[in-house]
Order: sequence, then C-alpha cells, then structure tokens
Amino acid sequence: MVSLLVRTFQTIGRTIGKFSLIATISTGLIAGDALAQQAGPTPGSAKAIFGAVTLPTQGPTQSIGFYAKGCLAGAVALPTDGPTWQAMRLSRNRRWGRPDMIGLLERLSRDAAKHDGWPGLLVGDISQPRGGPMFNGHASHQIGLDADVWLTPMPPRKLTVAERETLPFTSMLAKDKFLTINDRVWTPAHARLLMRAASYPEVERIFVNPAIKKKMCDTWTGDRSNLGKLRPEYGHDSHFHIRIKCPPGATACKPQAPVAAGDGCDKSLAWWFTKEPWAKPAPPKPPREGLVSDLPKACAAVLDTPSVASVAAATYGGPSAASALTATPAAAPAVSDQGLPPTGPVPADKPMQ
Repeated sequence: MVSLLVRTFQTIGRTIGKFSLIATISTGLIAGDALAQQAGPTPGSAKAIFGAVTLPTQGPTQSIGFYAKGCLAGAVALPTDGPTWQAMRLSRNRRWGRPDMIGLLERLSRDAAKHDGWPGLLVGDISQPRGGPMFNGHASHQIGLDADVWLTPMPPRKLTVAERETLPFTSMLAKDKFLTINDRVWTPAHARLLMRAASYPEVERIFVNPAIKKKMCDTWTGDRSNLGKLRPEYGHDSHFHIRIKCPPGATACKPQAPVAAGDGCDKSLAWWFTKEPWAKPAPPKPPREGLVSDLPKACAAVLDTPSVASVAAATYGGPSAASALTATPAAAPAVSDQGLPPTGPVPADKPMQ
C-alpha cells in the first residue's frame, strides 16, 4: 500500500508539477461549497434564522434530521473551561450539542490527558443553540452530533476571550509538498489522540486530511481495528471532526451509512493522491440559500419553542459548571474564514465522482 501511494505521488509530481498542483488544490477548495463558506446569510434564510437564536429550547433533547439537514432541540453547552479542555471561538456561539456529544468530548479530554500525553483539548465548533445550518464554516454540525477538535494541544494556562478568537490554527501539512505531513509539528501524541477518539463505540467517523490518514496508515503500530473510522476529507489539516452515531431512541435522527469494513488504507485512500480529487471545478452556480421549510417539519417548531432561562441553565454539568468567560456573539466571523479549514458537502468516505 505504501509503495502504491509513493508511485502515485511521483506520477502526479512529474505530470503536473508540485507548485501548480498546490495552486489547483487551493483553487478547488476555495471554489467548493459556496453555501458553507459565504460571508453572511441572506435575511430570511434558514442560516440567518438559526444563526440569530442565542439560547436552546426547553425540554428534552432531540436530534432532528440528518447531519447536514436538520436541527436540535434541548441542546446543552460545553462549559467554556474544564480541567482538560477549553472552548474556542466563543463569539460563534457554537459550543452546543447533545449531552451525548458533550459528555464524549469531556471524556476524551480526560482520557487523552491521562493516557496519551495530550494536555487537553481545544474544542472548536459543535452546533448552534438550536442546530440548523450555519452561515459559514460547515455544511454539517446541524443536529448536535458533530464536533471539531483542534490539532493544537491546550496550553498550560487559561486563554483569554481575545486569545480564543485570534489564536491561529496550526496545519499539520508541509507547505511546499503535496499532501505531506510536516514532521516538525506532527507528533506521536497526535496519533494517540486520534486513535483514542476512534476507540469509543459511539464514534462513527473522524474526518481528517488525507495526508493525516496516510500518516496513520503508514506509522500506527497499535491496534488498527478502529483505524477505518478515520476518513480522509478535504481540509481537516488543523483540526479533526468527530461524528457520533444517532443515539439509541433518537427516532428523528437520520443515520449515515456505516463505514466500510477494513482499515481504509486501500485504494480509497490512494484515490486522494491522484489528480481527480483536485481537478479545478466548474464555476459554481449562484447558490439558493435554504429556507426553514426545506428542513424537517419539526424544525419550525424547534424555532418556536421557548428558550431556557440562560446559558448557565443549559450548561452540561449544571450551572456550577458554567464559566463567567463569555464573548458577545459576532454578527460576522470572529476571524477570517481563510483560517477555517475548507469543508465540502457533508463529508463522505469519498466524494461523488
């Protein structure tokens, strides 16, 4: 498998050229998924309406619809700070999710600190207070079952609000090579963190950059039974994206097809190292923004449901777990979206060809 990837890479380098290929990649990613990466929502769109809601609903938790077309009732917030985690980009107000997801993130942070040499998690976007589509950064993350975790370890001090808004992402990729890990920033602890996350039964997929997947295929010497959960996807070079299954009893949650058997270190990975995934796309058509009526019918009712009294009242672990560290929600992104790893449509195991 390793030799196949090496031969493929060498062929690409000879036929396209290293720097022209990187330019092609950049162009393709910027052009892709205009809906998810636009600068602001159209008034009246589902993105605008869900993005304007600041608190979750009262009542039980429900994930309604699919990861990229749905909403969330009864969400809880990840506390901004814990012994082994800190929430980032607070102005986005996207640290909401199902209790299942928030509990898993806290567990991962503890386990990785105890067993894997990872000092703590910097947690990025989870979902909005009532889920639904976001006006930038993501096509999924709509039902409280997706979460982004930075590949930057938590520092040994509590970050300020301003630092959480401006701390730059750290890419794991070499700047002058095609889909190649930068070994000056990648460490064995990164690999252990990913495999720790993949080890939990409720985790169905973890989206990572194809170069990270290849690195894991080439170097991971431990138990490989969960390696197949690491799925290559565009972007995802400075964070990884955890997706958990629809929980038992979540009848309104639409599941994704299971991950194929095997470790994923096969021709499906080799495909990412060909020209095809990085071909310059056709100019995108002007997108039509989705409306609330395009979502599952229950999402209109979610918007109409009374809110909880406060963020503290809906913080996972109870009001005592809530922090006074807050940021005023921003009408525009807290940082340029150029700092956000590009995302395409709902990450699949391999984009449609």
